[in-house]
Amino acid sequence: MSETDDQGPQEPPQPLPLDTWHRDRGARMVPFAGYSMPIQYEGIIAEHNWTRSHAGLFDVSHMGQLAFSGETPDVDVAGALEALLPGNIKGIKPYRQKYSLLLDEEGGVLDDLMISHRGEEHGGDFYMVVNGATKWDDIAHLREHLPDDVVMNFMEDHALLALQGPEAGVALARLVPETAGLFFMECGPFRWEGHDIWVSRSGYTGEDGFEISLDAEIAEAFADALAALPEVKPIGLGARDSLRLEAGLPLYGHDLDTRVTPVGAGLTFAIPKRRREEGGFMGAARVLKELQMGAPARWVGFRIDGKAPAREGAHVFSGDLQIGTLTSGGFAPTLGAPIAAGWIATNFAEPGTAVEIEVRGRRLPATVSAMPFVPHNYHRRGAAK
Repeated sequence: MSETDDQGPQEPPQPLPLDTWHRDRGARMVPFAGYSMPIQYEGIIAEHNWTRSHAGLFDVSHMGQLAFSGETPDVDVAGALEALLPGNIKGIKPYRQKYSLLLDEEGGVLDDLMISHRGEEHGGDFYMVVNGATKWDDIAHLREHLPDDVVMNFMEDHALLALQGPEAGVALARLVPETAGLFFMECGPFRWEGHDIWVSRSGYTGEDGFEISLDAEIAEAFADALAALPEVKPIGLGARDSLRLEAGLPLYGHDLDTRVTPVGAGLTFAIPKRRREEGGFMGAARVLKELQMGAPARWVGFRIDGKAPAREGAHVFSGDLQIGTLTSGGFAPTLGAPIAAGWIATNFAEPGTAVEIEVRGRRLPATVSAMPFVPHNYHRRGAAK
């Protein structure tokens, strides 16, 4: 989801399937991950607050959607994916979704992603959503390392929409009533107006919500139907970033890259017990060593005194010692205060540790904070009502 830093000639940004739809609604468009994307409509803070209280509609069609199946029914697709991902892919039940990571040979993070088991209706295959700015590298990596009898289909004719917020469930059920039965990280095939769609109850804001994969040809009609509901407004990239930072969710290319492992990033929940014991995934040697010995640096949150925000690249100090660098930062509308996240030396990573962050030659007092900054509001199965 990050933009590349290449200095050579850049291809002009590609339009999303809903490009005209966004422009007709007054969106300010910016280049992002190779696409022209809406950064805001009426304003980032207003859109952020609407999503936290109602339901926001995000166009995330720049993301890469991939489907994996076997050339024959006896091909072990899950086992092949487990050679590359540290998750329990074999244990994903039909119509369930897991967060996982694509690692390089040294255990560095190539990308973070979502992977779903699509059930027998799709031949028992797997569906993966990867980040937009890394999808071509991801596809090349997967093609290089997966066995020839595993078929990977890039679903370039599909759009991806995200409906996020506490009223998302009510809103989507107006159009597709059966989606009300989904809980967090559950997914499945549904029908809308005679068309097949794939819906997962998940997202990137910390709120309840859904991601909807559908044929690009019907994306505008579906977006129209959602935006006509009283709970729903279109929301741009600006609010998506402030929402995910409040929720303590990392952004690939900023908070995660090949220099770091899932251990320091606090993503060890994505490496279950069996994979820790068996290994057998790319980069396992470094990752398993850090699980045992600890990582030298950790990704942590910061609460900053005062009202001045600190941005990516700002240095973090303890006295005269530089101990880390911010990878994300900005104003948190829900909290009415600046927050940030970054990598610092592990011995300074305990929540409550006082630090200073250098902004334009001035040191701002700050405190290491646990994340998320704003509690998650997922619709979990079995949660207390």
